[in-house]
Amino acid sequence: FRVPNTNFYRAPVHQDDPEAFGRWAADQIAVAIENEGPETVAAVFLEPVQNAGGCFVPPPGYWQRVREICDEYDVLLVSDEVICAFGRLGHMFGAERYGYQPDIITCAKGITSGYAPLGAMIASDRLMEPFLKDQAIFAHGYTFGGHPVATAVALANLQAFEDEKVLEHVRANEESFRLTLDKLSSLPIVGEIRGAGYFYGIELVKDKATKESFDEEESERLLRGFLSKALFDAGLYCRADDRGDPVIQ
Repeated sequence: FRVPNTNFYRAPVHQDDPEAFGRWAADQIAVAIENEGPETVAAVFLEPVQNAGGCFVPPPGYWQRVREICDEYDVLLVSDEVICAFGRLGHMFGAERYGYQPDIITCAKGITSGYAPLGAMIASDRLMEPFLKDQAIFAHGYTFGGHPVATAVALANLQAFEDEKVLEHVRANEESFRLTLDKLSSLPIVGEIRGAGYFYGIELVKDKATKESFDEEESERLLRGFLSKALFDAGLYCRADDRGDPVIQ
């Protein structure tokens, strides 16, 4: 099942109170669990900052409330960090930035900086405890699991993170990055600039006052037909995201 995301720009309720909106959004997880039947729900999967749709940052208190709900219903909290981990938000994991403890972290991409394909699942001590007793086995292996080349690349990559102080660099420069992006806010086509660390999205609108978005055909012409090439020609590596309202990431 799906629940409302943390898109405060288009919040259906509490449009003037981010914290109240975050509480409402988190509480919809509890509503969904109740509707589905708590005994049928194994886990809740969420990104620290939602990628699809354009960098939806969690409102204050959102993650703490989500953790409470998962504990209340004995449901695992899975932090999907394929996008957010390894420095994108200025920390090794997004959960660190927002101060919550997941039961499982899924990650990939940045673990090797893209030099080799590798994904990982990280489980909490509490979750792993039963597998560390007696003859229990955590049966997670498959043909290419723990590939020596990919894992060697990951180790070298993580060492480079430490040697080159990548996380510190992001944290030291994220404010100036944000201030630079904010200079675009006066453009009539820019509805909202949102994100964290080095992970930002710029939502494009037809009307700033009403937040009217572009239709599918207009988005295609704008994003694919013009902006993608224009940004690339200007030396900017950006992604046009049309999974929802048009966003440049």
